[in-house]
Amino acid sequence: MKIAFDVFTGCLSSRFCWSVTLSSEVSSKIRNYRPRLPHRRWAPVAELVRGTVAATAPATCYAAEHLLHVIGRIAVWADQGGLSRDPGTWLRTETIDAFILSGCVEVKDSTVLTYRTWLRRAREALVWVQRGEAPPVRLSSPRTPQPPYDAGELARLRDWANYLPARARLDGLALMALGAGCGLMPGEVPPMRGSHGRVTSGGVAVLEEKLLGRLVACHSDWEGTLAELAEISGAGFLFRPGRKVAAAKNLVSSWPARHRPHAGLPPLSARRLRSTWIVGQLSEGISPEAVASAAGMASPAGLAGYHHWVPPLSRDEVIRLLRGHRS
Repeated sequence: MKIAFDVFTGCLSSRFCWSVTLSSEVSSKIRNYRPRLPHRRWAPVAELVRGTVAATAPATCYAAEHLLHVIGRIAVWADQGGLSRDPGTWLRTETIDAFILSGCVEVKDSTVLTYRTWLRRAREALVWVQRGEAPPVRLSSPRTPQPPYDAGELARLRDWANYLPARARLDGLALMALGAGCGLMPGEVPPMRGSHGRVTSGGVAVLEEKLLGRLVACHSDWEGTLAELAEISGAGFLFRPGRKVAAAKNLVSSWPARHRPHAGLPPLSARRLRSTWIVGQLSEGISPEAVASAAGMASPAGLAGYHHWVPPLSRDEVIRLLRGHRS
């Protein structure tokens, strides 16, 4: 199938009489796109890039301007390298991989990964347009949970955090209280404010149900710390309150990278703190349904990866539970 694109009507057609009409807004963006490149480098591939984006944009979830940027970059890079001026060549898997490795050296790692995703989805769309082939099945494996901290490690990390200076101390304790005390996911830590925690009449520290969409009660080992942090923070963020936005990329992971414990202690990790909470709850005999719900999981099946860290019950404990005595 030969791609042809009429820049005046926004109509993409082929010699097999297949066509799709783009919206006037998308057509305008494609027609008027000009990258920040010398004209002599852009001109030889410009129309092919526009035609490729017109063909692939309707079959992807990405904005036309994003596809124009990344397909334009790989097209110019390929042309400079002597490759044929053909979208099928630009979007071959090996061309994409080579471009990511050598054509994006000045781009941040996270942006490079985004470029690769956009190009691969554009390739899938182009293959469908040209040959009618469905995209390949995307295979993935479940993420392996991070191992929990043992009791000694957690206690020493808590002592270490308590001796950090000023704001670093409060941030370290907030990360630990929300992770090891409440089982929050790393992405749930940044938006938490002091006003999102409260102490019930029974002295239990709980988090705002409307924010999290579930009931989360802080473990008794951490409820005093959480209550103290909530009082200090007030309406401000519990973790790293100096920021101007509710969340930022690498906000949680960058803090442990800057504050490393002394020799002999493992680094602080939000995922390991959450694993510590999950394994601790299961080890105390809490119902898997209750743990999964408080952890924000769809079902107890999500706990499968954590069970091998849960120590087996003693013989007496098994007998007591089998007899129907829960406490």
